[in-house]
Amino acid sequence: MPKSSKVTQREHSNEHVTESVADLLALEAPMDYKSSQMSMNMGGGGPPPIGKPDISPDLEDGRPAWNSKLQYILAQVGFSVGLGNVWRFPYLCQKNGGGAYLVPYFILLVLIGIPLFFLELAVGQRIRRGSIGVWNYVCPRLGGIGVSSLMVCGFVGLYYNVIIGWSIFYFFQSFQYPLPWSECPIRRNGSQAIVEPECEKSSATTYFWYRETLNITSTIADSGGLNWRMTLSLLGAWIIVCLAVIKGIQSSGKVMYFSSLFPYVVLFCFLVRGMFLKGAVDGIAHMFTPKLEIMLEPQVWREAATQVFFALGLGFGGVIAFSSYNKRDNNCHFDAVLVSVINFMTSILATLVVFAVLGFKANVMNEKCVVENAEKILGYLNSNVLSQDLIPPHVNFSHLTVSDYAEMYGVIKIVKEDSFAQLGLEPCLLEDELNKAVQGTGLAFIAFTEAMTHFPASPFWSVMFFFMLINLGLGSMIGTMTGITTPILDTFKIRKEILTVGCCIVAFLCGLLFVQRSGNYFVTMFDDYSAGLPLTIVVILENVSVAWIYGTKRFMQDLEDMLGFRPYTVYFYLWKYVSPVCLLILISATVVEMAISPPGYNAWVQDLATERFQSYPPWALAMCFALIIVAMLPLPLVFIARHFNWIPDGSNKLSVSYRKSLAKEASNLEDETRFILGKNPSEAPSPMPSHRAYLGPGSTSPVELITNSTSISGYGSGYQTNPAPPKSES
Repeated sequence: MPKSSKVTQREHSNEHVTESVADLLALEAPMDYKSSQMSMNMGGGGPPPIGKPDISPDLEDGRPAWNSKLQYILAQVGFSVGLGNVWRFPYLCQKNGGGAYLVPYFILLVLIGIPLFFLELAVGQRIRRGSIGVWNYVCPRLGGIGVSSLMVCGFVGLYYNVIIGWSIFYFFQSFQYPLPWSECPIRRNGSQAIVEPECEKSSATTYFWYRETLNITSTIADSGGLNWRMTLSLLGAWIIVCLAVIKGIQSSGKVMYFSSLFPYVVLFCFLVRGMFLKGAVDGIAHMFTPKLEIMLEPQVWREAATQVFFALGLGFGGVIAFSSYNKRDNNCHFDAVLVSVINFMTSILATLVVFAVLGFKANVMNEKCVVENAEKILGYLNSNVLSQDLIPPHVNFSHLTVSDYAEMYGVIKIVKEDSFAQLGLEPCLLEDELNKAVQGTGLAFIAFTEAMTHFPASPFWSVMFFFMLINLGLGSMIGTMTGITTPILDTFKIRKEILTVGCCIVAFLCGLLFVQRSGNYFVTMFDDYSAGLPLTIVVILENVSVAWIYGTKRFMQDLEDMLGFRPYTVYFYLWKYVSPVCLLILISATVVEMAISPPGYNAWVQDLATERFQSYPPWALAMCFALIIVAMLPLPLVFIARHFNWIPDGSNKLSVSYRKSLAKEASNLEDETRFILGKNPSEAPSPMPSHRAYLGPGSTSPVELITNSTSISGYGSGYQTNPAPPKSES
């Protein structure tokens, strides 16, 4: 502590303590005057000051609050559990070693997932602001973190709601029997009826997705004009989102009771139904058969870290926004662990469902393969291309089993080794069908829909599935929109309803890019480039600003003040060392991956009825890099502007609700001061907080820590005029 400070001078002075309220506000580090107790020593707990009103600070500052803890937990679960849990995690699990993939995923969830999720919950809850206000306070020069987070939310929300629109279209198409994607359409050519060639070359579900739903063009350069059905679906999706968030957490909190819980009902129903399907056990067994050799590959750990990162919604601002409406003494550590565990278990549940259904689909497709190839063999037998002696005597073509075909196939392959390739026979192995990894829209709108066509009462299951997707997407969109509107409402005095409607209208107009006939290619572009690298950089800067600039020791002290208990010491090391290193490795791996992978997209070729990789044209490539640059641009701009004092320091800008509570706070502080001054100096309780500061490893000076630090705890409950930005601790 500097020797010239007024605190030091007062310690060596014989004068009585006669500071005014202004002196206390200007000279002391922020203290929680509403919750701290006056006592004669650092560790005691004396009686509260006389005349102190028993009013919760959360009610005083006028900020909206959750109606219940359950509502808040459901909101966080709804935001974190999204479409990625259903169509991304099962794919990664299958691709990266089956059950062995769960090991690196769980390790990284503990090392970076839970600590960073806890960090975001804590800063949002204590500072009680959106992402812009939080990072302006913690480190004004890195205030661009909040702006970049908001922009990434905007980019993701644009295309994410398009997926909800697709789900809405499929939802309404499911109210018919048979399902419209169960069979290929018949084209009339005069008196002759032929199957649509594009459908015959692919499959009924693939044709319905690419031609009937998207009506997709063959290149990204050919826009093809607006797809009016998808445009109406997108409009419906934005209307639903607008109605859900128009009143803030008062409306979205009630929606979350249904949108967060209903997907679990559907998943359990699908799991129970799926377990009675033929081949379901084969799919689950294939899924969780560990391939330990794959687990050691660096690519597996990179993809596991990326999935942990995005599964919890880190960096989007939604986590911070939701937690900012909490009570200040809420146990956010318990919330962080609970939501993370629920997210992980949901991913496993979804994986069980997906592979139970895909196991059933694999058995159906395998039996279809056996029938088709058996007909080929019969044709060869009738034309004497193959001898009847090659067929085992017990084989009955009218009741041909998979094992019988495998035996017959093996005999023919050995005997006709030289000319076997010309026969065009397929092995029809169940393992090959199960190894056909699909993810994203390919899983939801092609593979899963095809499996459901074989379900009894298939329209019912289709309606349930796509209604589940709508609710999963809606929960994530509510969090995304809250991450956009909360920081804006904290910064500007604007009506919540007007801002929400305005954001939704602008987003719908921008989203028309994705409902062109070529719109699916732009969805892929935004998914690949708008969030990945920018969001990772945002999160590592969040970590660094708290752990290294604000100071991990101070942050741990703030958590102890807020929670009433000291967080585990392991968080000190995770925040300060482990998480930053892991994030740096992840950023490096992401950059390397982007450098070695040619930027492009899978285009649907109508004549061939298949996907083919194409490189982006120069203008599209420029658009990809523009997405990354625009999302990260606020970071250097705000840093430079605040370094040279071109824009005001945002750390001291209070919201309207804080201004209203400031007068009450100052009045209460005057009462406390009069209580102190009414005693003799020797009897006056110390104005120091009654707790003992958490110093972290290697620290020895509690007085210096309290008098020099600018504590987060002061932001919500005390106010310091023109506080200096927190200095980095060594």
